[in-house]
Amino acid sequence: MKLHSITRRSDMLKCMLCHNAPCDSACPHGVEPDKILRHIWFNNEDYAAAGLAESNPCADCPAPCQQACLRPGEVPIQELITRLHEDVAPYLDIPQPSDESSLQTDLCGIPLENPFLLSSSVVASTYDMCARAFEAGWAGAAFKTICTLDIHEASPRFASINGADGSMIGFKNIEQLSDHSVPENMAIFRHLKEKYPSKFILASIMGQNEAEWGELAHTCQENGADAIELNFSCPNMMEEGLGSDIGQVPELVERFTAAAKKATTIPVLAKLTPNVATMSPAAEAALRGGADGIAAINTIKSIMNVNPHTYISSPAVHGQSAVGGYSGNAVKPIALRFIAELAKNPHLKNLHISGMGGIETWRDGLEFLLLGASSLQVTTAVMQYGYRIIEDFKTGLNYYLHAKGFNSVKDVTGLALDSISETTDILERDTIIFPQFNHDTCLGCGRCVISCADGGHQAIHLNEKRQPIWDGKKCVGCHLCRLVCPTHSIFSAKKRISRQH
Repeated sequence: MKLHSITRRSDMLKCMLCHNAPCDSACPHGVEPDKILRHIWFNNEDYAAAGLAESNPCADCPAPCQQACLRPGEVPIQELITRLHEDVAPYLDIPQPSDESSLQTDLCGIPLENPFLLSSSVVASTYDMCARAFEAGWAGAAFKTICTLDIHEASPRFASINGADGSMIGFKNIEQLSDHSVPENMAIFRHLKEKYPSKFILASIMGQNEAEWGELAHTCQENGADAIELNFSCPNMMEEGLGSDIGQVPELVERFTAAAKKATTIPVLAKLTPNVATMSPAAEAALRGGADGIAAINTIKSIMNVNPHTYISSPAVHGQSAVGGYSGNAVKPIALRFIAELAKNPHLKNLHISGMGGIETWRDGLEFLLLGASSLQVTTAVMQYGYRIIEDFKTGLNYYLHAKGFNSVKDVTGLALDSISETTDILERDTIIFPQFNHDTCLGCGRCVISCADGGHQAIHLNEKRQPIWDGKKCVGCHLCRLVCPTHSIFSAKKRISRQH
């Protein structure tokens, strides 16, 4: 594949990923441009290109799709599809796989048709929502946390940090637990199991004492739950030892896990908080209490967007806000750190890890699998893009597995763990990989010069043609220039060279 022809999300920032997209109905060739655009947005270009016809119908088309766009002419639909035809498809090794059996896995021995579940939240809070998600292809759902508390939600209760395209990078919520009664939620479980017997129902619960943890676990099992998830980590429920307070006290984790485990015969997972220095003490306590698995991470305590005029943080209710839970793609690095910690802990070797925290594309999910997760949970991306993202989750991961020769999603679990260390002391420091510059795609903006001068080692300058000139005597191979380049015209050299002392 040609380096300068890879399609990226940045090539279609004006696309709004519409519902019933006008571009699709305007296409005279049945190409389904809206689906192709979503494939590109969710890092699924190879799968999209593999499904294209041999000839490119967009080549001589007047592109009515671009005029039908709600932002006419602002999304280069024709160009993007043509680039997939000409610069991606010819370099692919396999066609679109027709078999998805490689995605099959299990959660504590219970079959999953794929590793993707809705995480416990508003996206899995009613029968209709779960049913639509199951119809779309999700393997199951961790239902919104069931409790006996009287829940009354605040309004508004969401806030976000947005990227240049307007999409959410980080997301804050002050939402609490299910506002349905236990009997109402149990009726939903029974209905879901009757209609979708092969889908996985993970019942998230939160009790107020040992007896209630046990009673809720038993009740959920009696009404069709396949497994129990103990919510020890909700940052919005902190009164009298609830929510994330439990996950910060291993003794409580062990005690309440044991209470739930004693009352049920189905698998029990402890959902742990990231609001700790290390997660292993709580995870080991859950294991002592009888847990079959760990779910991580829940949201991170946060304050967001303080208004410089009103001095109030959002979301605000009558001028008041509160510390809430932070999620979204921005938290993925933190989540991966905890997943790796759990997976590398020899005391937790036999525990199932259900990973979550910032999963937005199939590649995000793959990273969790590579670091030891065996199932994956998603909320914030669904809130932003809808249940439809499961198509790209499944097809993207399935295409990767087939292209790499893996027979099962289980084959990739933990493969990256050996590359991770808690310290940088083990890193080899006597060689350098230098950056290389593609002058054909470079536009001469000079961003690399600015960053190298003010944040690096003053190793780049622009010549009279506004081309970046690199000084190998000053460069230390930090690759800051590559990260800031707007046109992706800087890449890593393939060969390491010895550092000259």
